[in-house]
Amino acid sequence: MRRYALALLAATATMSVIAQPITTAAQSRRADPAVQTLAYGTEEEQQLDYWPGASRDAPLVLFVHGGGWKRGDMGMMRGSDKLEHWQGLGYAVASINYRLVPDHTVEDQAGDVASAVAFLRDRSTTLGFNAGRIALVGHSAGAHLVALVGTDPQYLLGAGLAMDAVVGVIPLDGAGYDVPYQMSQNSWLMGDTYEQAFGTDPARQRALSPTFHTAAPNAPAFLILHVARDDARVQSNALAEALRRDGTAATVQEFAGRGLRGHMQINRELGDPDYPATAVVDAFLARVFQ
Repeated sequence: MRRYALALLAATATMSVIAQPITTAAQSRRADPAVQTLAYGTEEEQQLDYWPGASRDAPLVLFVHGGGWKRGDMGMMRGSDKLEHWQGLGYAVASINYRLVPDHTVEDQAGDVASAVAFLRDRSTTLGFNAGRIALVGHSAGAHLVALVGTDPQYLLGAGLAMDAVVGVIPLDGAGYDVPYQMSQNSWLMGDTYEQAFGTDPARQRALSPTFHTAAPNAPAFLILHVARDDARVQSNALAEALRRDGTAATVQEFAGRGLRGHMQINRELGDPDYPATAVVDAFLARVFQ
């Protein structure tokens, strides 16, 4: 009982940290003369930041932030190692906002990701990147969203796109790929967050689970990365196995780091040449952008 109480106390502390916004207001307003902030929809949250690449044929990396489906901001990309590194490789970069729960649904959020892809592709000539070379990267809740958009055709098709409109998907340390399993096994940790996002209807939970949408068509290739968290490990491997079983290329790889510290580290340090995941992501992007 004492161990359970200590675990519950630690989980509560962890959740209180997770509940904080990913970026401060000052970070999101950080001056960057190269960035364009564009509206891809009519609602306030449907905006994105865009940075041009080194040439008009540059690939595009589109990043989807985390925050428990209810928080977070596209401004976290500004000044990050990811941005500096991807720009150094010559890539164009976009970082999107999406509508948040509880005012909107996870279905809306996945639709927003697909709409942002369609918006950018339609303006690729004006913005100056190669519309045939777009990769999705997402962290935490964003990892779930990019995996869902890359497996469930209704979102890209609903935006007027084929599933190969993105050439690769990189989920970073997600744990919501099989929502019913996550909610049944780990409800003590972030049960309220998951219930707010996914509700209590098992059919809806399955419908929002990428692992149940791996039958073709999918995005062409997945690189699924996670740190040494048990739920992220189980969920990442299960998604990769389901994708490979159904004929989609998928690689999963684990990196050092535990708990909230590791979960945040893979996002904050990606792009740092000394962080091991950076080289892995570089190799994957180079391959899918060929």
